[in-house]
Order: sequence, then structure tokens, then C-alpha cells
Amino acid sequence: MVAMLGRRIGVAAAAAAFIALAAFGSASSTPKSFVKSTVSAHDVVIFSKSYCPYCKRAKAVFKELELKKEPYVVELDQREDGSDIQDALSDIVGRRTVPQVFVHGKHLGGSDDTVEAYESGKLAKLLNIGVKDDL
Repeated sequence: MVAMLGRRIGVAAAAAAFIALAAFGSASSTPKSFVKSTVSAHDVVIFSKSYCPYCKRAKAVFKELELKKEPYVVELDQREDGSDIQDALSDIVGRRTVPQVFVHGKHLGGSDDTVEAYESGKLAKLLNIGVKDDL
């Protein structure tokens, strides 16, 4: 492909096209495939909107846990394809609301689900970390 492009538009442009394809996937990449690949590539993923108080609450739970590796946060309001990704989340998990939190590839839920999992100790177990005592 690069060789064919090289003949038509020059080597530099062909290299740039190849790098873009490698970085962003093929032209047939979909929001649903983006969600799935993002969730599988990171221990914790939060699909969020930067101004959303429920999203801030869910992100605060992970700050409280003081994880060695911060959650991967996708701020949908800061992406051109944010609405499409939100539609894909609806198809995948049955909810279009934010936040949507995934831990080790599994859907945890939204803000209330995340807080409940934290308070019950379920989240610490999912993350394989010790539970902090409030003593």
C-alpha cells in the first residue's frame, strides 16, 4: 500500500498516510471498535464528560484508591466523535449516560455503581488491592 501511494503522492506523503493508519486504525474503524479496544487496552477506563458532576464523582473514587496507574479517561465532550462513542456505549452496555466505568475489561457501571462498589469493597477486589481502613 505504501509503495503504491509513494508512486502517486510521494514518499513523504505515503509515510504520513501509513503512520496515520497505524495510529488511528483503518478507515473502517468504528466507535464501537474504539470502545472495545480502549477497554481491552487499559485496566480502568472511564468514559466521561469533563463538566459532568457524576463523572467527577466516579473519577474521585479512583483518586481515593491511590492506584499506581491512573484510569484511562475518555472525555467525550472534548472529542469530535464523542456523540458517536456515546451511541456505541449504549449499544454495548445498554446505557448512553456518563460516566461508564470499565475495570479489567468488565463493565462496572455508572457513578452510583462505582461508589457502591468502592464502599462495599468490591472495587478493591476487582483491582486486586488492599482495602484501606478508616481507623
